[in-house]
Amino acid sequence: MDGCDCIEPVWYGDDLLTKYQYISDFFIALAYFSIPLELIYFVKKSAFFPYRWVLIQFGAFIVLCGATHLITLWTFTIHSKSIELILAIAKVSTAIVSCATALTLVHIIPDLLSVKTRELFLKNKAEELDREMGIIRTQEETGRHVRMLTHEIRSTLDRHTILHTTLVELGRTLDLAECFVWMPSRTGTGMHLHLSHSLHNKSSLGSTVPISLPVVTRVFSTNRAVPVPHMSPLVGPTGTSTAGRCAPPEVVAVRVPVLHLMNFEANDWVERSYGIMVLVLPNDCARKWRMHELELVEVVADQVAVALSHAAILEESMRARDLLMAQNLALDRARQDAELAIRARNDFLSVMNQELRAPLETIIATSAFLLESELTADQRLIVETVLKSSNLLTRLIDDVLDLSKLEDGSFKLEVAPFNLHATFRDVINLIKPISALKKLSVYLNLPPNVPLTAIGDEKRLVQTILNLAGNAIKFTKEGQISVNVSVNGSGLNPVPTDGSFFLHVQVKDTGCGIDPQDLPNIFTKFTHGQGTGVGLAVCKRFVGLMDGQIWVESEGTGKGCTASFVVKLRVCENPNGPLQWVLPSNQLDQQVGLMGHNGFYAKPNLIK
Repeated sequence: MDGCDCIEPVWYGDDLLTKYQYISDFFIALAYFSIPLELIYFVKKSAFFPYRWVLIQFGAFIVLCGATHLITLWTFTIHSKSIELILAIAKVSTAIVSCATALTLVHIIPDLLSVKTRELFLKNKAEELDREMGIIRTQEETGRHVRMLTHEIRSTLDRHTILHTTLVELGRTLDLAECFVWMPSRTGTGMHLHLSHSLHNKSSLGSTVPISLPVVTRVFSTNRAVPVPHMSPLVGPTGTSTAGRCAPPEVVAVRVPVLHLMNFEANDWVERSYGIMVLVLPNDCARKWRMHELELVEVVADQVAVALSHAAILEESMRARDLLMAQNLALDRARQDAELAIRARNDFLSVMNQELRAPLETIIATSAFLLESELTADQRLIVETVLKSSNLLTRLIDDVLDLSKLEDGSFKLEVAPFNLHATFRDVINLIKPISALKKLSVYLNLPPNVPLTAIGDEKRLVQTILNLAGNAIKFTKEGQISVNVSVNGSGLNPVPTDGSFFLHVQVKDTGCGIDPQDLPNIFTKFTHGQGTGVGLAVCKRFVGLMDGQIWVESEGTGKGCTASFVVKLRVCENPNGPLQWVLPSNQLDQQVGLMGHNGFYAKPNLIK
């Protein structure tokens, strides 16, 4: 430490260095003084600036810095203490203002950064709006082309014209080198695609490609335009040659739904099928498919599908119209034939009514005259049988005439008051002679709660009961036949509240019965089995007109049969009228007697 001289020797400034510092401080001061002038000019020219006080503060800082450097110029020579004091004050003021400015900048820099961020955001938004405007203009252009193409396509409903117009308009709008349409067709080996239309290459029309090709499956799987290889079978029969070209042309394909409709029934649609539209760009290396062009192609494909659907519906409607006209002609011929048949039937019925009824009336009159003479018991029975059979044959003629009226819709019920009890006794008296010949017992169960008089069609009621009883006698060789009558007791119909009642009649025999398989056809005209002919068919019509039902029951062959029907009759409002008259018991047939208190029975004479 003894030999160390820690005091740095005094260095006297070099005149050259001092000169350089002097010049530098001068220019620094000049620069500092010019900056506030520029800031003042900026603030004056700015219409709105939220940080003017910051600029004033920053200008004061710069002015003080400039003043400090300017005062420093006098320190390079011999100067007084006043210069040193001024320099110290300037430096202290500069330090204070610089610290305040630094603190202020700490607060305003985030705002300035947010302003910059907003500026960048607005710039990005402006660019985004420009892009969207470009997209909108492109969409407007695409929409204009679509409207134009749609108008051209839908100006006709002919399939060939629709497809040809589509190719021509797409080729002109998109400047295509070629355009193809492949339509589905069914051959002996299955579904294929055949080339139906081409923009330029007409020689390849009719070419076919299998529908199972991978490229076809890929196109069918989406409704978007799909790029396909330029050598694909879909691009013409041999593909597109690229000899002498810088690059192969771009090709896209899009599916076109094809509607197959028959008879306008949803269930008659065949399996879903598609056609394919293939579009080839020109041989230009710079020509590429653009997004709006692909969208245009997809929209046009949808419009073509709609137009083809309308054309298919029109074709089907025209086919249906032609078929309907043919059917109308056939129906007209059938109607004429039916009218001829009806006239022939009416003529036949008229002749039968006149030619058969006259001799029958003669037989009936003669039989009635014979009954008034003196006859033995056997002779009387024979004459009565002839008389009853003639009456039954007359009723059969009436059945045929009634059936004819029922079928042509001219039949009407003859509704009038009648004696209900007398009607049933008359029916029993009519069937007694025939049942007596076959030694059959006939019973009538007529409870006292059955109204004595009713309002309805007595003739059709008697006709129905006689048909059922006649069938029972016809198919019964031995045993008995019972006619049971009840009111509102069948359980099939509710008790009416409008002054009417349901009459339930049941004719039961011990005859040969009916096979259950034949029961559904028992009321059909001219069927073979029990009730062959028109009688039961007419009875079913009569019962239906009287708001009733009729049915036949049998447990099988040899177990008898039960025929029942229910008809609706009205209660007579004048029970004391002349229709209340009942034959005295001594005037009734001797074979009808009282059976207890619940009805009547008839026992035929047993002929030996």
